[in-house]
This record gives sequence, C-alpha cells and structure tokens, in this order.
Amino acid sequence: MLGRVLPRDSVRSIVRCVPPMKRIFSNPIFALTAGLCLRLFFVLKFPGTSGDTALYEEIATNWLKHHVYAINVHGTITPVDIRMPGYPAFLAVIYALTARIGESARLWVMLAQIGVDLLSCLVIARLAKLLGEATEDAPNNRRVYLVALWLAALCPFTANYTAVPLTEVFATLWTALACCALVIAIRRVKQPGFLAKHSHLPLSRSVNYAAWGAGWFVGVGTLFRPETPLVLIVAAVVLGVLFLRLGSWRRWFSVSLAMGLGCLMVLSPWTLRNVVTLGELQFFAPKYSTLPGELVPYGFMAWEKTWLYRVRDCYLVPWKLNEEAIEVDSIPDRAFDSPEEKQRVAAILEQYNQDLTLTPEEDAAFGKIARERNARHPLRTLLWIPAARAVAIWFTPRIELLPISGNVFPLAEMREEDPEDQEFTILLFLLNIFYIGLAALGAMRFCRSHAAALPALTFLILFTLLRTVFLTTLETPEPRYVLVCFPALIALGAHFLARQPDPQKHTL
Repeated sequence: MLGRVLPRDSVRSIVRCVPPMKRIFSNPIFALTAGLCLRLFFVLKFPGTSGDTALYEEIATNWLKHHVYAINVHGTITPVDIRMPGYPAFLAVIYALTARIGESARLWVMLAQIGVDLLSCLVIARLAKLLGEATEDAPNNRRVYLVALWLAALCPFTANYTAVPLTEVFATLWTALACCALVIAIRRVKQPGFLAKHSHLPLSRSVNYAAWGAGWFVGVGTLFRPETPLVLIVAAVVLGVLFLRLGSWRRWFSVSLAMGLGCLMVLSPWTLRNVVTLGELQFFAPKYSTLPGELVPYGFMAWEKTWLYRVRDCYLVPWKLNEEAIEVDSIPDRAFDSPEEKQRVAAILEQYNQDLTLTPEEDAAFGKIARERNARHPLRTLLWIPAARAVAIWFTPRIELLPISGNVFPLAEMREEDPEDQEFTILLFLLNIFYIGLAALGAMRFCRSHAAALPALTFLILFTLLRTVFLTTLETPEPRYVLVCFPALIALGAHFLARQPDPQKHTL
C-alpha cells in the first residue's frame, strides 16, 4: 500500500480538500482577521497615551456628567473650544455604554477604535478599486482590492494608533471616505460613463451628489481634525481644471458649492454652539490651544521655526514650556549661530526656569533672536527647515507611542546603546520606506497605463503634497499627522503590486 500510486482523480480530490495559500490571500475575511490580530497585539501589549488623551477624556467626562463641553479651570467647569468635538463625543458614547470613564474605559475605547480602523481598511481597498476601474467588470479589480486590503490591514503605522486614545483612526477613515467620493466625482467628469450603471441620475446631478457626499465626509472628519478641509481645496482645484477644459465654469461652481454645503451642514451645530456659548464665530478649533488670558508665545514659536524639525526635539523644548525647566545644553547646536547667541538664550531660559512661566518680555526676547536669525539666513526658515521637516515626518517611523526609541541614526551610537531597539526600529524604518516606495511606483504605473485615471491620481498626489506643506508650518511637526495620507499611498501601492495577472493555474 505504501508504494501504491493513487489515481489522478483521487489526487485532485485530495488537493481540493486542502485550501491553498492563494485561497487564503484571496479571501477578505482572512485579511481582516490578520488586521484584527495585529491591532489586538498593539492594544493588549503596547497600550499608550498622549498629552492630548487626558484633555479629551476630561472634556468627554464633563460633557457626559454636566452636559457642558468644558474643562476644569481652577476648580471651575469652563466651556472651551480648544479641541474639536468629534473625539470627545466618541469617548462620551463609550463612557455611557460601558459605565466607565477616563482611564478605566481606555480598553473599551481602543477596542472600538480597532473596529473603526478595520472599516478604514475596507474603504482604502474600495479607493484602490475606484482608482483603476473603467468599468465594473475590469479584470484586475478584485486583485487590486485584495492587495490594498492586505496592505491596509497589515500596516503597523495605522494599526498601532488604535492603541492610544487619539483622533488618528477617525481622521484616516473620514479622509478615505471623502477621497472615494471625490474620485468618483472627478472620474465621472472625465468619463461620463464611469460607474454609470450604478447611478440613475444625470451626469451633472450625480457629480454634485458625489461632491456633496465628499463635503459631508470632510465635515465629519473636521469634527476630529480641523485641517481635514484641505482635501476639498485640492478637489476644487482639480475639478476646476477639468471644467475649464470643458468650458463650464457654472458646473464647477455648482460642484464646489455642493462640497462646501456638505461640509458646513455638519459643522453648523458646532459653530452655533461657539456663537451662543463663547460669543465667537468659530468653525474650527483655534490654532493655538490657549485659555482666555493665557500668553500665546509667538516669539518663542518663531524662534523654534528657525531650527526645530524633528519630533524628538519637541520633547526637549516646546512640550516642556510652562511645565518643566528647559536646559540650554539640551537644545541642539543648530539652534545657535554663535556662542554669543547661545548665551543670550541661556540667559532667557535662566529667568524662565525660576518660575516655569514664559513672560511677555521673555517671549519678546525669543522673537528678537528669531528675527535676527531669519535676517542672517532667510532661506533657512523659508525653505531648508520646512524641507527637513517634510523629510522627517515622512521617513520617521510613526512609532513614537511604542516603547522603543524610534532613532535609526547615528547607526554606531544606537547600536552600542541598545542593539535590539535599533534592529526593530530599522525594520519599521524600512517598512515605512516600503509603503512610500510602493506608492511612488504605483503612481508611475498610472501615468503610463491609466490615462483615464490621471485626474484622480493628480488629486491624490496634490492632496499629499498640500498636507505635507501644511504640516511643515506647524509648531510641532509630528509624523502621525501624515497618517491620513496613507489611504492614498496604499491605494496606489496596491496597483503596483497587482500589476501582474493572476498566476497561471496548474493542474495535476
């Protein structure tokens, strides 16, 4: 019996009983299961917090208990607008459902965020499919969808933010939904037959409805991250070029109006609350998160912009302001053009460290130093520091909430301090380059083989560039702020990986 050769039909029946790896990778359930396991690993092994976590929790608790969107200021519940209301509303819902608040509810918050992030994976896969399909039965659509789903599900940079109470998973979801709606609108302008069999509306109305839906998605996303409307600005530019070629400015105005109305419809209750409660017309959270009467350190921030480009420097200087002492020796040498300038900064910090409060005089002194530095090297603040910030936020692994340094360079020094830490950091550093590289290759492939999708591709690229430029102007250039661009990166990367046809089936 051991030497007996089974008949061919018997071998085929045995093979059918064993699911091949291809079946596993072609099933969305397996991709979502893998994504669930990865996110549970982060939540259970590396739960984290951020400086904003306690603020969000305090607002949510006061909102739930006292029905006031407020924080405690000197023992008094004070209405504020320093953060958008989306995430506190989410926390308040979790608190109400679990009968827990604050730290005791964080596990439930993170588990809910896992569900949100897995939904984002499905939306990203749909975005990838929308980018490439000319008709619903395009032969490679399913492969693109699955590749994008796996890339999104296994992306550690988005997954690890499910393990911290912050807005990133929601900002990513609503931006991805808005991008899907805008890609539909852009492609229907370029190709009136795009997805036509799924729409019984005339072309102009279907584009307007897609634009309105995108505005609505952006409005909800703005309730979590106030800079979300950047995506509508880019879409308006791309649609403007398309309609200009068609000679129809009225249609462009109509579509832009639909986007704006969709966004304002969502933001109007928040704006009305600010008018009634705070007496101010405020659509977004204010740029500087200060309470009434607090000093906005314009001079100090202007000085930072002449040298700060890495998030690790934020821990040494700006995030200590008005809370901890700042030592001049902990500031990088690039912050000083001369020993005399360093002595001036040291003198200002010596006064500040006495009471840990930045005074208007000290802030003005920092502003004077900033103006002098800008006069000596005008391109430094206008060009070189923003460029360095852009490189840092894209090529720094988004793992600052994990218990590892996140520092790759200098290689020899980091290797000597903690080789295991550096090895893991390098792995994530290379994985980050992998995702960025895939997106670049996918974009180049689109330029060659998907002419009909070029306007949609242009929209995603311009959105990524505009958001990057915007982030270089912030006082704290945190790498996590580019996570909302990852749906575009993953969608483009999926088209590169799925460029080959399905492998030829072999039969016994």
